[in-house]
Amino acid sequence: MKLRIEPVAVDCLMLRLFDSIDETHMPWLLAATQRLRETFGAALIDLVPSYTTLMLHYDLAQLDDDQARTLIHQALHHLQPASAGSGTLHRLPVWYDASVGPELPLLGERSGLGSAGVIERHSQHEYQVFALGFAPGFAFMGLVEPQLASPRLATPRQRVPAGSLGIADRQTAVYPSVSPGGWNLIGRMPIPLFDREQGRSLLQPGDRVRFEPVERGEFLRLGGDDTPFEVQP
Repeated sequence: MKLRIEPVAVDCLMLRLFDSIDETHMPWLLAATQRLRETFGAALIDLVPSYTTLMLHYDLAQLDDDQARTLIHQALHHLQPASAGSGTLHRLPVWYDASVGPELPLLGERSGLGSAGVIERHSQHEYQVFALGFAPGFAFMGLVEPQLASPRLATPRQRVPAGSLGIADRQTAVYPSVSPGGWNLIGRMPIPLFDREQGRSLLQPGDRVRFEPVERGEFLRLGGDDTPFEVQP
């Protein structure tokens, strides 16, 4: 871990801890998050983790830039990574099917695995939640096997149904609500990911996710919407 501090705004600093995306970095990011929250206390307004960075927003009424930087170095001095597997493990059911995951056959052909092989490989891995963004409850997870990696669609779709499970490069994610999007869709997940009343995401950075294939009947029993995806021209 090599700390670099960059200004984002008069009351916000970007802490760059790593230069590349790697699942082994998450214990360090989680440990840094905890130490910074403890050190800044009431002077901390927000702390946003990502793949390699932490964005720290602090209260200018309590700290200036020099004081904030001093606290950062104090918090991260002799930092040790969080224990492995400290996040919550979520097992999320998925109906992998071309009717709701139009890119499933394409990924099967491109990878040489076939649709069944894509489902098997994707559901065998335990994914790390790296960051939340794009939309409330949208969790960026990884890393998918290189054989399953696929670039985003050249033209994003205007409407992606809630619960859609997709792959973009070596990331995977579930759309928590209806929204535009350009990820390769391979299935649909019935469990709500964002509680609007409490303003909280089910998945948090540091959590782990296993996707478990289910049949259409079980998907419907769990509240899933099996409306076929309409491929846009």
